[in-house]
Amino acid sequence: MAEGIMLPPGGGRLIRGGGVDATLKVAGGDNAHASTFVSRIPPGYDVGAHVHRHGEELFYVLEGTVDLLAFEPVDRGVCDWHDWVSADGRSYLRGGPGSLMFVPRGVPHAFGNPSNKPATMFFQAAPPGHENYFMELAQLLERSGGNPVRDHIVDLRERYDITQLTELHRNRQ
Repeated sequence: MAEGIMLPPGGGRLIRGGGVDATLKVAGGDNAHASTFVSRIPPGYDVGAHVHRHGEELFYVLEGTVDLLAFEPVDRGVCDWHDWVSADGRSYLRGGPGSLMFVPRGVPHAFGNPSNKPATMFFQAAPPGHENYFMELAQLLERSGGNPVRDHIVDLRERYDITQLTELHRNRQ
């Protein structure tokens, strides 16, 4: 029989290293159809636009300022996702606490922290397993002193159904 999970404030498994700072709250698997995290987004961090063929994600801003994007742009060739525009004229959203982004599978999306203060987001990824990506990414960043070989990042992201569309930036400031 499945059991529920109850965590006190700050509870969960820390995944930290090389700029990755997430707390795994619920690991996906037999009991859950999604992995659930609270993630700290450092100032200037920009994950770059990317897409998942099979996964869907949900982001909810708890603290700070986060730029959010979840749509198919008119032109994926534009280098900076902040300059992307959808067919109906939308652009990215500068969100604060309470802002939400839901990303169905196959939809390009991105987020970044444009401020000089950390931001915090609640994050769910389905299907489960994104915690393994975070752990491998943290290890890769730690081993490389924060400057991994680009091909290693590309390989890691492809293994976890992440096709990068624009550059990932650790600090845009």
